[in-house]
Amino acid sequence: MFELPERYNVTTLIDANLTAGRAAKTALLCDDEAVSYGELLSRVCRMGRALRRLGVRQGDRVVLILGDTPVFPVAFFGALRIGAVPCPINPLFREEDYAFFVRDAGAFVVVSDATYAAKAGRSLTGYPGNVSLIAPAGSADDALSLEDLMSAEQDFLAPADTHRDDMAFWLYSGGSTGLPKAVLHAHQDIPFTCESYARHVLGIRESDVCFARVLFHAYGLGGGLTFPIWAGATSILFPERPTPAGIITVIERFRPSLLFLVPALYNAILNEPTSACGDLSSLRLCISAAEPLAPEIWRRWHDHFGLEILDGLGSTEMLHIFCSPVPGTVRPGSSGKPVPGYELRLVDDAGAVITKGDVGTLQVRGASAFSGYWRQRAKTLKTLIGEWVTTGDRYRVDRDGFYWYEGRTDDMIKIGGEWVSPIEIENVLHEHSAVREAAVVGVAVGGIMRIRAAVVLASGRTGSAVLTRELQEWCKNHLQRYQYPHLIDFVLELPKTITGKVQRFRLRERELAAA
Repeated sequence: MFELPERYNVTTLIDANLTAGRAAKTALLCDDEAVSYGELLSRVCRMGRALRRLGVRQGDRVVLILGDTPVFPVAFFGALRIGAVPCPINPLFREEDYAFFVRDAGAFVVVSDATYAAKAGRSLTGYPGNVSLIAPAGSADDALSLEDLMSAEQDFLAPADTHRDDMAFWLYSGGSTGLPKAVLHAHQDIPFTCESYARHVLGIRESDVCFARVLFHAYGLGGGLTFPIWAGATSILFPERPTPAGIITVIERFRPSLLFLVPALYNAILNEPTSACGDLSSLRLCISAAEPLAPEIWRRWHDHFGLEILDGLGSTEMLHIFCSPVPGTVRPGSSGKPVPGYELRLVDDAGAVITKGDVGTLQVRGASAFSGYWRQRAKTLKTLIGEWVTTGDRYRVDRDGFYWYEGRTDDMIKIGGEWVSPIEIENVLHEHSAVREAAVVGVAVGGIMRIRAAVVLASGRTGSAVLTRELQEWCKNHLQRYQYPHLIDFVLELPKTITGKVQRFRLRERELAAA
C-alpha cells in the first residue's frame, strides 16, 4: 500500500526529477517558452525565498490570481516550499470578488500575472489590511515587481520540514448558490492521486505530454501540473480562452499524448467543422471530467477521431478522479469503476447502505480526501461522515460493478410520484439530430412540478412548435412515457462555469423570473 514518510513536503516531487537526471528535460511549455525541470526548481526556490522575505511564514495563506502560465506552478510550489498555503482562485471572478478571497484566506500576499494584475490591484484599494500584490513589472500600480523579487534571491531553498498531514493548499469550490468555500488539502493528497488515478488508470509515463486547462481547478491541477511533474513528463500551458480552434492549434503544435478537457469542449470541437478536421494523431488517451459526458458525444468522438474518452468522476473534496473506466473498458454513459485506492458506496436518505441496482447518494473514501471546509464546520460535518465523503451525486451500480450517474441529489425531479433523472433525458435529447446541447431542470409551474429543457440546436435547425413536439415524442419513445420535457426553450447557449459545468440554477432562476 502507498505510504509517504511522516515528514513530507510535496514540492520534493520536483526535486525527484533532478535526482532522476531530468534537470534539462522540459517540464513546461507555454507559447514560445520552455521551462526545464532544473529551471522550474530554481524559480520555485527563488519564489519561496521572496515570499519568506516578505514575511510569509509556515501556515500563512497566499492568494493566487493566475491563469495557465508558468507563473502558476512557480507561485503554487514556491509557497508550498516554505510551508505556506497557496490559495488559487478563478481569475475570471469579478473585481469586487477578489477582496472576498483575500479576506476569507486571511492572506497578506497576493500573486497575480500580468493579465489580471490591474484588476487585482483595484480590488485591494481600500481593503482594510496590509496586503502586498506581486505581479510582473509594470502590470499594476503599487505592485511589487515579480522579476525584481525573484532576481534578488538565490536559486536553492530546502523544503520546509512539513508533516504529510499539514495543511498544504486550498481549492475553492463553488456551489449552485452562495459564496465559494475553501476546501483544505494536505501535502500527502497530491501524491496519492498520482499513485492511484495517474498510475493505475492513465499509466502516465515520462514520455507523455499532458494538455489540461484551468490549473486553479482540481481537475486541471492534476492533469496539467501534478501528474506530469510526478511522472517526469511535460505539461502544456495554454492561457488563452479555450476555443475549439485554439485547442486544436495547441494539439497540432505541441503534440500532447494525454488530453484533459470537459464535455463542453469535446462537443464544441465536434461541432466546429474546421476543428473536427484537426490532427489528433499524437493523442493516446482523452480524459473528461467536471460534468457527465453524454454517450452520444462519446460515440461521435470515437467514430470521428478513433479515440475513446475516459469519462471519470472526481471532486474538489477528493482532489481528483476516484471513479473511472480504464482504457478498453469504456461503457458510454458510465463513470466506470472505483479507481484503485478508493472505495465507493451508495446510501439512502437515512444513510443506510443500499444494494446494487437501486439509486442512492454516492459516498467515497480514500487518502486524498479533504480535511474540511475553512470556517464552515456545519458543511464539513454534513459532507464528512467518518472516513466517507458524501458527494451529493445520485448513482446506481449495475451487475458488473459499473457506476451510472443519475444526477445531483438536488437536481432530481419528482413527477407524478416518480423520480426522474435529468441526465437520462439530456442523454436522449443529445441523440436527436437537431440537438447540439441540452440541459434539463425541474421547475414549478402553477404549483405543479414540470420538466424543462433548454436546447441549443444544431447548425441549420430552427426552433418551432413542431420540433418541440418531435423532441417530446423522441423522449417518450426512448424513455418512460413520463420522462419527457413538458417545456422546451430553444437557446443560443447554455450558462456554464469556466470549467464547463452547466449552471442549472441559472436555468431555474430564469424560469422563476419569467413566471
